[in-house]
Amino acid sequence: MSPLAIGGIAFCFVFGAACLGMLLHSRLPDGHLSGDSRDAIKLATAIVGTLSALALGLLIASSKRSLDDANGELRAWSARIVLLDRVMAQYGPDTKEMRLALRALLEARIRHISGTYGAAAGVFDDLDVEPLQDGLRRLTPENDAQRWLQMRALQLSGVIAEAHWLRPETETEEFPSLFVAFLVIWLALLFGSFGLLAPRNATVVFTLLVSALSITGALALIIDMDHPYLGLVRVSQGPLVLALDRIGQP
Repeated sequence: MSPLAIGGIAFCFVFGAACLGMLLHSRLPDGHLSGDSRDAIKLATAIVGTLSALALGLLIASSKRSLDDANGELRAWSARIVLLDRVMAQYGPDTKEMRLALRALLEARIRHISGTYGAAAGVFDDLDVEPLQDGLRRLTPENDAQRWLQMRALQLSGVIAEAHWLRPETETEEFPSLFVAFLVIWLALLFGSFGLLAPRNATVVFTLLVSALSITGALALIIDMDHPYLGLVRVSQGPLVLALDRIGQP
């Protein structure tokens, strides 16, 4: 399920709970909303509010770590691409076609990162470095220097290939759905208590509507940030563009 869909469902639950609370406000006997009852409800609401704040903080930390890890992986991947290109350039003109293939691979990675929102993660054929590795293995070094450069190029291409296969595994990891479900329940209880204690007028309804929209929208963005290659909040293309400018030079 997409983050926007989760945010929409959460909004329906949270704002629906607020509306239900306002409905109960007019149906309950006066004794149920006396001063002592209000104090007890406020104490319980404070506990639920604290739990919700802690849960949101944990979700933000988890999503931020995912985004930072993706940015770090992308910078490392870009650096290895540039280094592999320089190693092949030092090997000699026999690697010209492989350097062109490396450039095409980098351009394909940029296209996939800037693709449409919510595109399914997968192992794309145009990001596969194995054909380039086959070309490196077919090289026939003429001296020890070229032999070392060939081994170094194969080592770098192996690390790049490993990152190519690990990225889809990372992207298909599910966000902790049970944790999000409990958070939505806590928020619904919180807004339900707001509606129960608040007077019934247009200003209160509008305020609760905006508040529910704000907090569920933030929840959707937090979940979206946990998928840095697919969502609205994505990794920066800067390292890839910089690497594209550097490779292919003599």
